[in-house]
Amino acid sequence: MDSSQKPPESRTVQEAARAMDRRTFLKNTGLGAVGFLGFAAALSPLLELEKGDLSLDDFLQKHYRELSGDELEKILRELERRTARDFGVEPTISDARPVPGAEFVYALNLSRCVGCRRCAHACVKENNQSRTSDQDLEGSFIRVLELENGSMNLENSEHYYDPELVPQEGKYYMPVQCHQCRNAPCVKACPVQATWTQDDGITVVDYNWCIGCRYCMAACPYYARRFNFSKPKLEPQQINPNQAYLGNRIRPKGVVEKCTYCLQRTREGEYPACMEVCPTGARVFGNITDPDSEVAQIIKDKRIYVLKEEVGTQPRFYYFFDK
Repeated sequence: MDSSQKPPESRTVQEAARAMDRRTFLKNTGLGAVGFLGFAAALSPLLELEKGDLSLDDFLQKHYRELSGDELEKILRELERRTARDFGVEPTISDARPVPGAEFVYALNLSRCVGCRRCAHACVKENNQSRTSDQDLEGSFIRVLELENGSMNLENSEHYYDPELVPQEGKYYMPVQCHQCRNAPCVKACPVQATWTQDDGITVVDYNWCIGCRYCMAACPYYARRFNFSKPKLEPQQINPNQAYLGNRIRPKGVVEKCTYCLQRTREGEYPACMEVCPTGARVFGNITDPDSEVAQIIKDKRIYVLKEEVGTQPRFYYFFDK
């Protein structure tokens, strides 16, 4: 007997979660098949697919975790074709899988960060985020906050300081991005299981499965997710052609996107783009399961600060100080 034939009481929690696909979600919201197009219009913009129209086949595509190798390969090649057609660049879109046995974490030295925002600019470029110019950081996955020395009150932080005049005396700077939480509220909030945490600790989004409801955005205490309100604005010379399905491929209109620790890089043995450009060495990334890694040593020996520890997210992102 397969899982779909089991009586409800014998099905596991995981099986029940997998059963909640988008069609089930529509049915449970009282829409059913007849109301699908009306639902799509109500949530518009949803996925911007063939020639800007919502395709029923695309919307009902299997979840990433249910795709066979051949099915995923077909989808990757189709996404490459659409990117070339719509943006004038021929990308290579891969399926970057988790690194066996690894758990990736980030540590950021608040004693060294000078607030230059080079990390935010690198994030935009690496992750193909929509922008009107090379100085546009509106969609960046990284926010850099300016705070008074001795204060941890983010409500009083300054978001719009001049990066040409940093560092300011009496101030320090705190970059904030996805914390890749072990107890991720965004994952719990998603009604269709479009976001989940993979084995190496990176929380991802199946952008072909996301319905754009933005529940995950409301659940995130770090303001780490962005909603794609319109078709991405990118010139061919701005596009990074080295892309991953669950990473930095150009996301369609109407979905929520987020930092993935540059999985298209880090799962291939490279550092995140934000770390590579940091001029002060404030950022440290690595595998915490390796006791000899720099990041594991920092977390063991330094004075660590966990942002919003009281909400119980158990992040894989740590702040520390030299003294």
